[in-house]
Amino acid sequence: MSPLHTALERYMGMRRTLGFKLSSQEQLLRRFVAHIEQRGNAIITSKLAIDWASKDASPASWPGRLSAVRGFARYLAITEPRTQIPPASVFPEQRRPAPHLYSEAEVHLLLAGMLALAPAGNLRRWTYYCIVGLLAVTGMRIGEALRLDRDDVDLDQGLLVIRDSKFGKSRIVPIHPSTVAALEEYAARRNGHPSRSAGRPFFTGERGGRVHYRNIAADFRAVSLQIGLRPHGARTGPRLHDLRHGFAVATLLHWYRADKDVDQLLPVLSTYLGHGCVRDTYWYLSACPELMGEAARRLEARWETLS
Repeated sequence: MSPLHTALERYMGMRRTLGFKLSSQEQLLRRFVAHIEQRGNAIITSKLAIDWASKDASPASWPGRLSAVRGFARYLAITEPRTQIPPASVFPEQRRPAPHLYSEAEVHLLLAGMLALAPAGNLRRWTYYCIVGLLAVTGMRIGEALRLDRDDVDLDQGLLVIRDSKFGKSRIVPIHPSTVAALEEYAARRNGHPSRSAGRPFFTGERGGRVHYRNIAADFRAVSLQIGLRPHGARTGPRLHDLRHGFAVATLLHWYRADKDVDQLLPVLSTYLGHGCVRDTYWYLSACPELMGEAARRLEARWETLS
């Protein structure tokens, strides 16, 4: 193993002990190390890092690719002073896409579209119906829903256990009795299929294994086109992940309208959603004009009281 590969193994091991999962970052750095070694280099330079980050990749990914190399370079520079740490401002940061905030009617159309998937007797339609519904009412990440095992779903207590999710966090998500009833019905349908009655996953694919993201994403796009959520020919449109945004925004709006202390409750929502820090939850305030309006009105009321 080359010195660079050895250093990479140590770097990734150190980061994992701090709770980072790093699966995508590790793949990027392995490709980067292979790239520079193929060119006969053993030392990281800014030019090598920048050239690699912008090679055979979309511009939207350039800042993230370079950021991964910067972290590794900072680590290497401690023991190899010839290492150059690429500047952070080479590529402009890509703005987060504005989420699509689903209306209640759109969610109902989406759920109905999932239930209408052919063929009629296939469990797939019920699987996708329950997954999309669960995202809408809990704000879970799609990956968290797909990774649920049967032992993670306690329908007697109305609790879901999310294990080792983003940032290495685990959490317990309480669910409404109506959600419990929907999941109980799904489990009964699932257990009625011989190929799906056993195994660990709660939501099962065609052969009883775990549901693949690419499969549900493809049917989601098809249903979105069918119900008019995504224009024909459009390269972008509403995403499954936007259901998470919708849940967070609806929760914040409910708190504002009920005159709750949102600043005090934000850490609760942050924990429920599994965010790494409360700052990530604050982003939803700027993502929704109506929320910004509610926040502004409350701030104006405070100023009037103080004056």
